[in-house]
Amino acid sequence: MSSAGISQESTASSAVPDPSAAVLYVCADRSTTMPELASERAVEEGQAFAQERELRVMEVVTDPFGQPDPSLREGWQRVRALAAAGAVATVITRWPAMIAPEATHEYRYREANWLQEQGVKVVYTWAPLAVSTGECR
Repeated sequence: MSSAGISQESTASSAVPDPSAAVLYVCADRSTTMPELASERAVEEGQAFAQERELRVMEVVTDPFGQPDPSLREGWQRVRALAAAGAVATVITRWPAMIAPEATHEYRYREANWLQEQGVKVVYTWAPLAVSTGECR
C-alpha cells in the first residue's frame, strides 16, 4: 500500500510503451507423445501474427499448463511486470484459455482488466478471435 492507502499494484504505469512492443504469452497443454508441439505451434503462430501486424515481440513468455490462476504462474507474473513497467503495449496469445481456462474465466477477466488499466491490450492469434480487445471473452 502506498501512503495514500492506494495499492501500488493497482496504479497505472507512468511509462508509455512503444505501441509496437508486444509480449507473446504461451501456456499450452502438453501432449504425452509430443510435449512441445502445442507450445511450438503457438509461438510460430504468434510470431507470424506479430509480423503481419508490425508488432515487435520483445519477449516470449511460457508457462507450464495446469495452474488455472494466471497470477500464480511465474510466466504470467513476468507478463504483468512487463506491462507495469510500460515495456509492452500488447499481449499476444493464441486464445483466451491460455490466460485462464473456461472453468475459471473470472481470472481471465481480472487479468485482462488489469492489463487494460496499464494501457495494454490483449490480442488473440487464433483466426476466429484474431482481433484486438481490451477484455478477454
